[in-house]
Amino acid sequence: MPLWKRNLWVCWFGMFVTGVGMSQIAPVMPIFIKQLGVNDPASVAQLSGIAFGITFIVSAIFSPIWGRLADKYGRKPMLSRASLGMAVVIGLMGFAPNVYTLIGLRLLQGVITGYSTACTTLIATQTDQEHAGYALGTLSTANIAGSLLGPTIGGFIEVNLGAQNVFFITGGLMLIAFLTTALFVKEAFVREDQHVPGIRDVWGMVPEKGLTITLFVTFFVLSVALYSVEPIITVYVAELAPNTRHVALLAGITFSASGLANILAATRLGKLSDKIGAHKVILVSLLAAGILFIPQAFVHQVWQLMGLRFLLGLTAAGLNPSVNILVKKITPSELTGRVFGYTMSAGYLGVFAGSVLGGQIAGWFGTRYVFVITSALLLLNAVWVYYNVYRKLSAAPILPTTQ
Repeated sequence: MPLWKRNLWVCWFGMFVTGVGMSQIAPVMPIFIKQLGVNDPASVAQLSGIAFGITFIVSAIFSPIWGRLADKYGRKPMLSRASLGMAVVIGLMGFAPNVYTLIGLRLLQGVITGYSTACTTLIATQTDQEHAGYALGTLSTANIAGSLLGPTIGGFIEVNLGAQNVFFITGGLMLIAFLTTALFVKEAFVREDQHVPGIRDVWGMVPEKGLTITLFVTFFVLSVALYSVEPIITVYVAELAPNTRHVALLAGITFSASGLANILAATRLGKLSDKIGAHKVILVSLLAAGILFIPQAFVHQVWQLMGLRFLLGLTAAGLNPSVNILVKKITPSELTGRVFGYTMSAGYLGVFAGSVLGGQIAGWFGTRYVFVITSALLLLNAVWVYYNVYRKLSAAPILPTTQ
């Protein structure tokens, strides 16, 4: 088995577990905070929002920093640091004596993150151009699927084993990810440039600034779209099925349907990007995703919403790997980790912004408007991609700057 393929599957497992670890706390957080002694419903909601969002905000800040260190010292050390650190911190959350300790540990989790950035950089730099779409497409399924399936997994563990065990089990899985990384990931790291540029120098070295900004924004909008429904999905399912006793379970399955579809489709769409061009897959995926959000606002049954969420996952699966393929192609090799770090920052900010946006829209206008406004964001982004990416690369394809 080629080295890049072996590393790919080790990283896939680690990124999936990391995605679960970052998101599984969402349905568990209010229950665990109540167990820590907070009884006022308004306080529980506020503290849950802070505890959930603070990890992603801090991750957005530190992701480029870890990307720079990956370029300087190698990607495997960053993988080991992040996986072991998250194993310890997430495990400690189960022992939190009060909500403020829990929030502090969630903040620390955001600081030590960086596993996904290092994995993406490692696979991007080890894989040849012919297999880049397959490799990055496969890898993208791990983080997105883990993030989208995490709430269901966390909810299932909480129902059967208790909220505290969610943290212990996730910490144990992260420890397994650390061990597999230490034993099986191989990297012959040679720094091409002894001077790793600082933050002020990086932007001047990026050859395709306009295209890079567009890709960052696209990754941000995709994350906003995927997570805008998270705060309201339980409420929406309750509206569609007012007499069911299993609202939380149905909501978790509905939210995770797009994650399942992503696992099935991302690798295939990554291969398609290799054949026809990532810029074409990005445009079509954005248009399809934008259109599929509209009927979600008008469904009358939960199964209809589940089906549309599954179709949405099929279209969204083409976006993440295609963005990474283009970032890899236009970024000089000495900046790969740093630029992928910025891409991940855009994603983390999108998760936080999507959760806040969805809750605010639902509060002001109603749950159904969340889908309509999210659709508008995706379609506007598609127009921008058409003019700034599709037309540009169709007229003059960009040759790879990384080999």
